[in-house]
Amino acid sequence: MSASAARLLVVVPSRTDPPARLGDWLRAAGLELDECYVRAGEGEDQLPATLDGYDGLLVLGGPQSALVGPDESPELVGARALLRQAIADDVPTLAVCLGAQLLAEVGGGRVRKGIDGPEVGALLVAKRDVADTDPLFGPLPMTPDVIQFHHDEISQLPPGATLLASSPQYANQAFRMGRHVYGIQFHIETTPEIVAEWAERDVVGVAASPFDRDEICARTAAVHPDLEQVWAPFAGRFADLVRSAARQAA
Repeated sequence: MSASAARLLVVVPSRTDPPARLGDWLRAAGLELDECYVRAGEGEDQLPATLDGYDGLLVLGGPQSALVGPDESPELVGARALLRQAIADDVPTLAVCLGAQLLAEVGGGRVRKGIDGPEVGALLVAKRDVADTDPLFGPLPMTPDVIQFHHDEISQLPPGATLLASSPQYANQAFRMGRHVYGIQFHIETTPEIVAEWAERDVVGVAASPFDRDEICARTAAVHPDLEQVWAPFAGRFADLVRSAARQAA
């Protein structure tokens, strides 16, 4: 990796949701990834206090809830602080699932337990009209495939946020704050093996689905090639934002 490569800080709240394919796509697009695994009790990495020295931020998901405080999930304190800085400085950011909920929360929105229960499996989201002019979401198909696996919902977006995608069950599926800070409630980073592990662990979420665990795994495995076709170029466009920030900072 070149010393001048744009640097992306990757916050991994749980080893159950690593950067996986998204990390591969971002590296292939020329970014240098600094992965920090911060799940409490695992003797993991310490997050940097600020985003100084980084050109972008990726915050992934995990089984934790954005509704709990620092006593229950102290490992999320640093993630929240970095997301606040990203919003304030408009640092290119992609926050996924739990990451998106934390982003909404620190930005002044609201998160609550999903009123319609867990959203689980291979599903579709629908772009909003405004997404057609967004540099990341514009080239996406109208209803891209995604993987869902969440119990909480973003019930209210932060003031000034732009809604970019929705689903029939939960409206706030993707949003942008400022010009460069993005949150997505769904997953694009997964492998079939990761989803199979989630389906094994999350008995309540699977029970809320119309399909059993085996069917959820089969359906999500079948959709992963389509996910790559759509979301690998999306990752490339996000990498472009990060590289642009690096050039401006140089």
